[in-house]
Amino acid sequence: MISIDDVSVRFGGIQALSGVSFTVHKGTICGVIGPNGAGKTTLFDVLSGLRRPSSGAVRLDGRDVTRISAVRRSRLGLRRTFQRPQVFGRLSVLDNVLAAIEWRGGGGGLTADMLGWPARRRLESERRGRAAIALDRCGVADLANAYAADLPIGQRRMVELARAIADDPAVLLLDEPTSGLDVGQTALFADVVRSLNTTVLLVEHDVPFVMDICERVVVLDLGKVIADAPPAQIRADPVVRTAYLG
Repeated sequence: MISIDDVSVRFGGIQALSGVSFTVHKGTICGVIGPNGAGKTTLFDVLSGLRRPSSGAVRLDGRDVTRISAVRRSRLGLRRTFQRPQVFGRLSVLDNVLAAIEWRGGGGGLTADMLGWPARRRLESERRGRAAIALDRCGVADLANAYAADLPIGQRRMVELARAIADDPAVLLLDEPTSGLDVGQTALFADVVRSLNTTVLLVEHDVPFVMDICERVVVLDLGKVIADAPPAQIRADPVVRTAYLG
């Protein structure tokens, strides 16, 4: 579903990524781990379209999206959360989730909005229903009318997850998803991710979480892939233990 082909990124004299290649197949949950400065967030920026690689290509379901904007990638089904939750603080929790759905429009333009055409009312009702389901799955349905800015980090992260899954993403990128979550929220987050019928790629420093939830783990060090295998093999890999697991 998503593949990275010989991707390199250079910042001046710093080689952030060097010839990174791997493919994550449809429906797989894949983790990316490595020490600070390994290039994990840079990789996510390249995948999501926030940064163009110096060389190499990114493909989404076989389509080369290397030069496609982040907005267009999101409309092709690639969604992302961030290391620091990015919510719309002045919007309600419900409106934060609706923002991920309403780009599809409803036809009729301003006239349909002003006249309240039945088709537009039906679409609005359907979207609110989908948003409510996403909020319920993420355990924040009771916060639908709260302002996102008023929430603690753990609840903001669950709202961000609800927004990311409300529009049935084809590929979901999760950047440090358990940061700021308590034990109960972490367990719920894992349950939601496992229940998704989608491709998931996550960057995470919580190694036990990665080993528990992922079917496959890619290890980066100094911008290069040093291992790519199921969790059990990653745990036993002496190169990985030296570089990261200790």
